[in-house]
Amino acid sequence: MARVVVEGADIVVRLRWREKAAARHRNVRVPLSALRQVRIEPDWWRVLRGGRGRGTWIPDLLCAGIRPLQGGQDFVLVRVGKPVLCVELRRGAPYERLAISVPDPEETLRTLLPSVPQDRLE
Repeated sequence: MARVVVEGADIVVRLRWREKAAARHRNVRVPLSALRQVRIEPDWWRVLRGGRGRGTWIPDLLCAGIRPLQGGQDFVLVRVGKPVLCVELRRGAPYERLAISVPDPEETLRTLLPSVPQDRLE
């Protein structure tokens, strides 16, 4: 299963080789300074927005890849039935949102929360 980690000044989504193949994408790297908000969404389907783009979309199983939006794009790797870590990013970042099913979303959330700008905490 994918992992979201902080490496230096970046947030990195580390994908396993099968996830890379499904998403048609390598590991995702965005600047930590682009972090706007982070949360856990218990309902996997709520994180999907925009249309189907490059990647793999298997109903009732997996959504992986780029989802184009008007004026931007999201990167998703969502396993149906699992909670999803949602990382909202600032304008100018390569993606507007990273939506990733990770093994321990609460632990990943705790890792990222200190980097969320204080004026953005809800």
